[in-house]
Amino acid sequence: MAGSGTAAGRPRRLWLRMFGTGLGLWLLTVVVIFLTGNPNLIPTLVLLGSFLVPVTFVAWAFSRRHSGELTAELVLSTFVTGGVLGVLAASVLETYLLHPSPWLFLGVGLIEEAVKLAALAVLTRRLAHKYVRDGLILGAAVGFGFAAFESAGYAFTALFTERGLSVADLVETELLRGLLAPVGHGLWTAILGGVLFSSSAREHFALTGRLVVSYLGVSVLHALWDSMHGIALLLTLVLTGTPAQDQLLAQGYQPRPTPLQAHLFTLLSWGGLAVVALLGLVWLRAVRRHADRADTSRVWWRIATPGSR
Repeated sequence: MAGSGTAAGRPRRLWLRMFGTGLGLWLLTVVVIFLTGNPNLIPTLVLLGSFLVPVTFVAWAFSRRHSGELTAELVLSTFVTGGVLGVLAASVLETYLLHPSPWLFLGVGLIEEAVKLAALAVLTRRLAHKYVRDGLILGAAVGFGFAAFESAGYAFTALFTERGLSVADLVETELLRGLLAPVGHGLWTAILGGVLFSSSAREHFALTGRLVVSYLGVSVLHALWDSMHGIALLLTLVLTGTPAQDQLLAQGYQPRPTPLQAHLFTLLSWGGLAVVALLGLVWLRAVRRHADRADTSRVWWRIATPGSR
């Protein structure tokens, strides 16, 4: 008994060892770059920093899989293929469908959550059984894959500044996105994966009212997350703005914030992100707690999955 318990405990700690090793390698790469100034190490830094947290969380989720169908190969394929397809599809759709407007971030949320959900359905269509917990894990894999490739792009872009190449800005971007990654794309797509699998069977995926509401809901969370900087700025000006600042804004100038405004803006920005993250975590827990209950909402459309086993 003791031997089996030890063997069972080791896989569950694999994610922790992965994170520790990856973090150590990332820190070592940062130190070596600052000591040597070798630009050839920048791709290593970008990849380590962008993939460390997403891969760790997928490994942690994989250790809690429900069925033997959920293999490491399937999760890895879902992570990489789903992430790349999601990023590419979102880039094309956002380029041609979105334009500057007050609804821009909502459009981003609707597009990115749709392409991730579609990628998840395509990549998991051959599963013989669709358990809610497995849907949560595979949805998280697609979401974290999307986040990893997106973060790599943001980190690479942050490297180029008006002052030239800035490794410090790259490192800061990776740290910030790494801290926020667990409550972003992976969380939102995990919710959709769990809801999708709750009403699906071997032969089909089901488009239900609950799935549509969930898709719209996570898209709103996504939009709020992306627009929180602007929301915090607007609230700060509404609550503490002065007539002189309003006049400068009307003339197209950016007024200098007061110390109070700077502190309030920071509080509202991070507080807003915390609220959005908390809503997502509570929602995810609710989906997981109802994993054994079938989705009884009305089925709008059954999408056949040819080639299912």
